[in-house]
Amino acid sequence: MSRRHAIIEKILKRINIVERGHETPCWEWTGPTSGCGRGGGYGRMSLNGQTVAVHLVSYTHFFGFIPGKKQVDHVCNNRLCCNPGHLELVSHLRNQRRRAKRKKKCLTNL
Repeated sequence: MSRRHAIIEKILKRINIVERGHETPCWEWTGPTSGCGRGGGYGRMSLNGQTVAVHLVSYTHFFGFIPGKKQVDHVCNNRLCCNPGHLELVSHLRNQRRRAKRKKKCLTNL
């Protein structure tokens, strides 16, 4: 088995397929996370002794290189999701605007 296939197998062994009302289900990571603080809630895994974000590994596996000025956004707004269909390459500004819009929507639903 190639290294690339071994990595995606490692991810697929630690996900739950969960319906969240999107066109396709979320692939929720069940392994370690980045905690609960600022910037927390993202899935983490170890590759070659380095801790990496699972959604970034998934995106890279299915779509390739992530340019330095781009970020991977969760269209489903689920930080544990690593479904490549729910991940989109966006600019930092677009990612921040989406985050602000989601936050505003959450506050108005209280």
